Amino acid sequence: MPNKPKKEKTTTKATTNSKPATGKEANENKESTEPTVTKRKQAAAVNNTDIHPPTTQLTKLHPGPPLIKSIKRQSSSRFNISKNRELQKLPPLKDATPAEREELFAQKIRQCCVLFDFVQDPLSDLKWKEVKRAALNEMVEYVTQNRGVITDTIYPEAIHMFCCNLFRTLPPSSNPSGAEFDPEEDEPNLEAAWPHLQLVYEYFLRFLESPDFQPNTAKRYIDQKFILQLLELFDSEDPRERDFLKTILHRIYGKFLGLRAYIRKQINNIFYSFIYETEKHNGVAELLEILGSIINGFALPLKEEHKAFLLKVLLPLHKVKSLSVYHPQLAYCVVQFLEKDPSLTEPVIIGLLKYWPKVHSPKEVMFLNELEEILDVIEPAEFTKVMVPLFRQLAKCVSSPHFQVAERALYYWNNEYIMSLISDNASTILPIMFPALYKNSKSHWNKTIHGLIYNALKLFMEMNQKLFDDCTQLYKVERQKEKDVLKGRDDAWKKIHNLAIGNPQYKEMSTLINTNGVAGGFTSGNDDFDPDPEDLTAEKMAKEADQVKKSTRKEQGQAFNKTKIRIAS
Repeated sequence: MPNKPKKEKTTTKATTNSKPATGKEANENKESTEPTVTKRKQAAAVNNTDIHPPTTQLTKLHPGPPLIKSIKRQSSSRFNISKNRELQKLPPLKDATPAEREELFAQKIRQCCVLFDFVQDPLSDLKWKEVKRAALNEMVEYVTQNRGVITDTIYPEAIHMFCCNLFRTLPPSSNPSGAEFDPEEDEPNLEAAWPHLQLVYEYFLRFLESPDFQPNTAKRYIDQKFILQLLELFDSEDPRERDFLKTILHRIYGKFLGLRAYIRKQINNIFYSFIYETEKHNGVAELLEILGSIINGFALPLKEEHKAFLLKVLLPLHKVKSLSVYHPQLAYCVVQFLEKDPSLTEPVIIGLLKYWPKVHSPKEVMFLNELEEILDVIEPAEFTKVMVPLFRQLAKCVSSPHFQVAERALYYWNNEYIMSLISDNASTILPIMFPALYKNSKSHWNKTIHGLIYNALKLFMEMNQKLFDDCTQLYKVERQKEKDVLKGRDDAWKKIHNLAIGNPQYKEMSTLINTNGVAGGFTSGNDDFDPDPEDLTAEKMAKEADQVKKSTRKEQGQAFNKTKIRIAS
């Protein structure tokens, strides 16, 4: 379950890039911790306990204007800045003799393990920062343009340099409250050390893609611990870094067959933690993009492991509140699975209906988009298994007061393949959809919806006129039953009211009720406008649809003219 991998993740993060302390540093650490331990023991003796920490003094708040914290658009991870940062500029690789070139290349790689400060004092060590930047640029060009330069001695040096520069503690989230990140309006939190990080990523990517790269040699250094630390970096807030990580992880997945199952397992664990624990992770879209290409390469028949991933990971990802950030990638993965194995269509659609949003209209529109993509690839036999619950949900969407939800659902009737599926099963679908379409053909507040509903009703009538007439009569009978029930309820309340009038205390109580401002009287619950079903004809629906289109165009034209007048003035 997610808890176990989370412990492993924490342990790995704590041990990342850790180096054994020297004797002097160990003594200093020991001396610095001894006073703290002594104080804790003294506090424990006073309080007769060694469990609870000492009481923290409360900070008193002084009245005044609230402090508004500005959002930082740049931050830096917690790098262990190197002590000796004075780099010696080495001669260019192209000027070295073939015998000296390998050792010079290794020296330049070691130079690039030196880390600099880009936050506290960004103007410090400018000369040495430029030396490192030039060395990284030269190595990127050297690996890209030359062959036979990646030898056995280069592998540990290159991978160690990558680890030193990139595996670090990420900065705290710039959005701790968990509000949904909008990529169009919100600016991402960029990494201050990016001038060097970009070149390190570029170098490592060229290193992996080089024809000289040998996975059998590199697998001694690119192991499970390396993969775990690489996956932790996907939570970076800098989209540029996540883009590089996406490409690098995909290259590693393609070249290291022994790590494929482990990579998939750890991505699953990230998703489990995201769904059921934190609901906060910056790299879900990139991880899903990688999985989309991985799923595309799955062999048939699909393994049970892959089917479980679809049903237990991808489907629950739909319920997270930040779905809009990664929904296109998620929908692509789901459709890829259904193209591979159509028998998974029924559990997928049932799962989507299970997680269908109740009060979040933009999310509901996303579900409708994904559902149409699924229906585009569905087999007719699989469609018959899910059409009843599916069109019950579509009927609710058509009746939605949010016009975008109703409009998106009614656009299904513009899809030729979906219409062919509906036509083959009209005897089942039309009785489900007819009440919602008919009731909203006049009662919905948005005129565009009226036109789309008339279009859908017209298509249903053209499919099967007799069935349409039967549904009309059935709807009329059901409406009459509802009216009879409401009339019986009103009659019962009137009977109770008449009995109350005969009570001696009626006048006193009615005066008291009127004094308190409570109005009496009975109203029927059947106040909604309901057109007569017998009035529906193909000619009338076509005429109504045309009128709605004309009025909509007229309103749009008026709005456009008003906008032109405002701009001109």
